[in-house]
Amino acid sequence: MKAIVIEAYGSSDQLIEKEVPIPALEDKQVLVELHATSINPIDWKLREGYLQEKLPFNFPIILGWDAAGIVKDVGSNVTNFQIGDHVFARPKTTENGTYADYTAIDEDLLAKMPENLSFEEAASVPLAGLTAWQCLVDFSSIKAGDKVLIHAGSGGVGSFAIQIAKSFGAYAASTASGKNEAFLKELGVDKFINYKEENFEEVIEDFDIVVDTMGGDIQEKSFDVLKKGGKLVSIAQPPDEKNAELKGIKAGFVWLEPSGKQLAELGRLIKHEQVHTTIGHTFEFSQDGLREAHKLSETHHAKGKIVIKIR
Repeated sequence: MKAIVIEAYGSSDQLIEKEVPIPALEDKQVLVELHATSINPIDWKLREGYLQEKLPFNFPIILGWDAAGIVKDVGSNVTNFQIGDHVFARPKTTENGTYADYTAIDEDLLAKMPENLSFEEAASVPLAGLTAWQCLVDFSSIKAGDKVLIHAGSGGVGSFAIQIAKSFGAYAASTASGKNEAFLKELGVDKFINYKEENFEEVIEDFDIVVDTMGGDIQEKSFDVLKKGGKLVSIAQPPDEKNAELKGIKAGFVWLEPSGKQLAELGRLIKHEQVHTTIGHTFEFSQDGLREAHKLSETHHAKGKIVIKIR
């Protein structure tokens, strides 16, 4: 099968096209013919070698953390899926990643695609959507009436976080540049903060939850907008525990744990049009296409999700 792999850490030039074997199935795995995948910052961070201690893999590595496609085969102990099902998932490892024609995925990480999504739309959901879900639902126990600040609301995680927050009946504020104001308001944001013109810590206060996608000074200033007992959840870096304790705030770092059950919950929200996905850019499934997609992701200025159309 065709795959785009890396054989060494480095720049986007390390992404090369190769023929590799179709992955063998374990008893509880499903073979998915991939129709689309998407790009996430973890892709190029792993490619650059930033995550080699946390995620040690053997070369060649097939990158990719989002899958959407059709079930082509099932392991002997698979009970919930059958050949022909349209599915999406965030697979567990990149040794068997999604820049490929086929991938093998553990059954418990799969969910059936909502009928109102294309493969490209479905591929844009798993990693970003599940990350936002686990920040707001699992870590922060979001509830109706909560006031939530989401940094970088025009990005993949941020755009899902706004919509998930609104689906729970929360008040959502978000930061972005002025060119994304209309986009964020379409997502349902209650207060738009243009980070180029105003400081978020000066215009909001007494919030219940902050979703930090930036780290650094943004994270430090986020402590100041939370009420006592509030929650600061980051996907960028672990928050300062001493500062959190001093201010009476629950703070923590979320590293995504893939879950087919939670993905099915997201699928339910999508089916009922409480959450939708935004594809900002689509690239072809080729060596050059993946290189260009990585370069765009590295700018941190992509609006919505970057998708790779495989079929």
